[in-house]
Amino acid sequence: MMKMFSTQLNGLFNRISSKGEFLIEDGARLLAQATVGEGRTFLKGFAELEGVVLEATSGAEPLKGAYPLKNIDELTSADRVLLFSRFSNDQDAVKLAYALQDRGVEFVAVSGKVEGEETLQNLATIHIDTMLTKGLLPDESGNRIGFPSSMAGLYIYFALKFTLDEMVEEYLELD
Repeated sequence: MMKMFSTQLNGLFNRISSKGEFLIEDGARLLAQATVGEGRTFLKGFAELEGVVLEATSGAEPLKGAYPLKNIDELTSADRVLLFSRFSNDQDAVKLAYALQDRGVEFVAVSGKVEGEETLQNLATIHIDTMLTKGLLPDESGNRIGFPSSMAGLYIYFALKFTLDEMVEEYLELD
């Protein structure tokens, strides 16, 4: 079972890397606007994806200038938000997305793409699909198990962080 899970997980990471490469670059560019400008970067994770926020703010290599989002009233249009949700139709995440739009705050959303009108891919400035909407492995009953949303979120977070760090470094060298 572990060999199959590892194979499926590697496949997921490869799909995210190949299909999401340009969106990750665009997302990092959007976040860099706050980093090199007058804004700040805030992160919000929903449910298990709060772990990504902890990694980004308290991990061994935190995202420079990143803060957990606690109060949207403190945001300005110069700030940027990076939010993580299991699915793009998560009602709490969608509610926050509308609030961010109302405040004129651009944001990157990371979630498993689910079709619908009120979804993060329709509301976010940049939406990065985790490509994860069901478990990776079939069980004996025909159900799907092994839903590594935190791992997919962390993979995308690190891809964004590495790209953002490179962009900021290049900007500072030019400045």
